Amino acid sequence: MKKGIFFIALAVVCSSVLLCAPVKSEAKKISSLSAAKKMAKKKVKKAVITEAGTEYDKGTLVYEIELFKGSREYNLKYRASDGKLLEYQWELKNAGYSQAKKVSESKIRKKAASKVKKAKILSVVLDEADYEYKVIMNKGKKKYKLVYHAGNGKLLEYGWEESVKQAKKTAYIGLKKAKAIAAKKVPGARVVKAEFDRDDGLPVYEIEMKKDWLEYEIKIHAQTGKILEFDVDTD
Repeated sequence: MKKGIFFIALAVVCSSVLLCAPVKSEAKKISSLSAAKKMAKKKVKKAVITEAGTEYDKGTLVYEIELFKGSREYNLKYRASDGKLLEYQWELKNAGYSQAKKVSESKIRKKAASKVKKAKILSVVLDEADYEYKVIMNKGKKKYKLVYHAGNGKLLEYGWEESVKQAKKTAYIGLKKAKAIAAKKVPGARVVKAEFDRDDGLPVYEIEMKKDWLEYEIKIHAQTGKILEFDVDTD
């Protein structure tokens, strides 16, 4: 084989290997509530979103999405920083099962072990009032909760959650700087109240100001100095 033809053939083989090699997908930051909704709709196809919002879990921003599909209500929680699904849960609504002969605990344990393979069963509790078996399991970093009807052994609820690590602590900006940020936002306004607080675990400075006949309420992130809420009302 001529040298030129050999190198061309080698290049074709190498390029084919590169094209066929699996590409590792990277987690993407969720920058908006609409983006989180799209991810949830992709996770639970053909479901209808009934509620969506944000909150801070141990100082970490998360998106919480509630969906409905058929007879199931879903709850999903995504971490904003990398789009990781931290919680997934569904529950049957209006199951309407009457009490029948009770299924044995051993049978429920087998069902749970089959549903979440290689998981450790931490507890199985019979709730006589709801006539349900509540099973708690653990596998890796995830904690599972399964609820079975005590009469027919039907799975009524299934979900898991992954623990959220405490966000890395950084120094607070201080009340003085928080007041300066608020003053820059509303020049000429007078600070009437300023205090440190925690909002769903998130450290914040709450500043109340007045200017003419208007009252301002400003909530500032205690670590980043970002204005989280800004409300204006008449005095």
